[in-house]
Amino acid sequence: MTAEEILAVLPKLGSASVKRVLLKHGAREPFYGVKIEELKKIQKRVKRNHAIALALYDSGISDAMYLAALVAEPEQMTKVQLNKWVKAAFWPTLSEYAVAWTTAESRFAVELAQEWIDSTKESVASSGWATLASYVAITPDDAIDLPRFAVLLDRVPARIATAPNRVKYCMNGFVIAVGCAVAPLLAHAKATGKAMGKVAVDVGDTGCKIPSAMDAITKVEAMGRTGKKRKTAMC
Repeated sequence: MTAEEILAVLPKLGSASVKRVLLKHGAREPFYGVKIEELKKIQKRVKRNHAIALALYDSGISDAMYLAALVAEPEQMTKVQLNKWVKAAFWPTLSEYAVAWTTAESRFAVELAQEWIDSTKESVASSGWATLASYVAITPDDAIDLPRFAVLLDRVPARIATAPNRVKYCMNGFVIAVGCAVAPLLAHAKATGKAMGKVAVDVGDTGCKIPSAMDAITKVEAMGRTGKKRKTAMC
């Protein structure tokens, strides 16, 4: 399939009921409300295609932008392209998932994430923290700059209370990701989670729950799964 063919078929796959749900989670037009399972069917046909990914993202249509991450070739993404993607991401599913996943698997994951977490734009800063969370989940511990990530952990309790809403959410997720996926930083992450306490995030008219970092980390630890890595950031 070409990008043009994909963009032509997406409106036919949209669902009014899915749109209503996504609107409650922060989605906005233009989007069709295509189920993830339908997007993954297209992904299976396209597989990985850098050019198609760029074209889909440039469409500005949320469904296509999410699909772009599924078919992207992160190793081919440039810093210019990733910065363009994060600036164009207009709701959390794009900024905290599609863009974060792609960036986490790129050559510029930590470099760009550290730039983004200092952004005054909420969606960019949240994407930075989400990128770091995805990065530690797929990167071997011996390839992670542990002192750098220890400093990032220390930054969270000092700033999370005054951080924008979605940044709080992603900071909390970052601490959980480090505690669950980076064995050498388990104790540090647990101490950070204890210092943070319960994080309050406005999730709007949804049933979403904000996990306690301490509870999430200790649950994984009790299961003996601390340090277990994922093969890919993409879900």
